[in-house]
Amino acid sequence: MQTTVSKAIFAERYSGNPVLKPTDNWWETRAVFNAAVAEHEGKIHMLYRALGEDMISRFGYAVSEDGFRFERSRVPAYEAPENDPFERLGCEDPRITVIDGTFYIAYVGTSVYPAAENRKPTFGIGPPWRCRVSLLSTRDFKSFTRHGVILPEFDDKNAVLFPEKIGGKYVMYHRILPDMWISYSDDLIHWDNHKLLMAPKAGSWDCERIGAGAPPIKTSDGWLNFYHGVDNDRIYRLGIFLSDLEDPSKVIARSAVPIMGPEEPFECIGPICNVIFTCGVVERNGKYLIYYGAADSTISVATTDRERLRDVEMIYE
Repeated sequence: MQTTVSKAIFAERYSGNPVLKPTDNWWETRAVFNAAVAEHEGKIHMLYRALGEDMISRFGYAVSEDGFRFERSRVPAYEAPENDPFERLGCEDPRITVIDGTFYIAYVGTSVYPAAENRKPTFGIGPPWRCRVSLLSTRDFKSFTRHGVILPEFDDKNAVLFPEKIGGKYVMYHRILPDMWISYSDDLIHWDNHKLLMAPKAGSWDCERIGAGAPPIKTSDGWLNFYHGVDNDRIYRLGIFLSDLEDPSKVIARSAVPIMGPEEPFECIGPICNVIFTCGVVERNGKYLIYYGAADSTISVATTDRERLRDVEMIYE
């Protein structure tokens, strides 16, 4: 079935993209991508996935006054403990949510299942990947508290925490391949009441798999969610969906068309080609700043606003 893709433009790329590239620091020479962001005291703080010579992912840190020009640390902000079996291959794809003055970072701890378990390859070839949603917290981006795996039951990715309790519970969206799920917690550590939230849509731009992008943003129209969708050609694009303010398990509407897709050479050619993948969006001066990984190699930013997003063709549930 033919995938439907819009040519409409709903976000404007920054002319200085990419804003972050690999450096000569050995732990980030191969790629920097999939950045989480949060605004604090007038600055935009970024944690990004960095890949170096040992092919183990770590989190780098960068900070910006204007959201476009970043200063970065020459040492990782966080790297997995050497003896943790769930993070043997590092940490990936952070998302930052501010809750009561603390920055909580949901991320993916990566490893492979022991060969003795004789599991089938995850994607038909290669190893049986083991991916677990894990949690860090910080108040200053200098020291981090490690809370460990918080969804031990699932091979899971793309977890985003809501910035406030809803109905007396913390809420999280996450991805159990190929769908998006919702879960609830009393303490941010123990999660239950897992339910399917949204599935790929046959024949559309997000027909193969979907996953949450930036943490949900509260608006008068509902919770605004940026998410990625993948089609049968393995092209990663960005879309939006709205969920109910009082019951985030209810999806109000979702993108019939993507708001962004890979177009620039650095978005189309890289370790994984044809990828636009967001882990963080900041609302500033009436604009949404969308930070995205491009072709799993660099970090870029695009801007849009609420009025422009209202022009996106939506499918109402």
